[in-house]
Amino acid sequence: MKTTTMGVKLDEDVRERLKVLGNIKERTPHWLMKKAIEEYLVKEEVNEREKQEDMVRWQRYQDTGEHLSHDEVRTRLTRLADQARTKAAG
Repeated sequence: MKTTTMGVKLDEDVRERLKVLGNIKERTPHWLMKKAIEEYLVKEEVNEREKQEDMVRWQRYQDTGEHLSHDEVRTRLTRLADQARTKAAG
């Protein structure tokens, strides 16, 4: 994968914290920043996908009025848990 350089302006406190943590972890500040950005992107991409799925479900509910009551959800989840326990035991 081709890499490119991007600049990030950090205040002195953040720069110092990166240096200290990098020394503790035996990693460079660059490595820490790259790792933090990658983890943030993964987390935010998951959040965005879930938000889009929620919007689709909400629209489907508005269009159809279909829903499950609390008791129906609990019954279905209990059944799934029981099936998983049976499968794990078997």
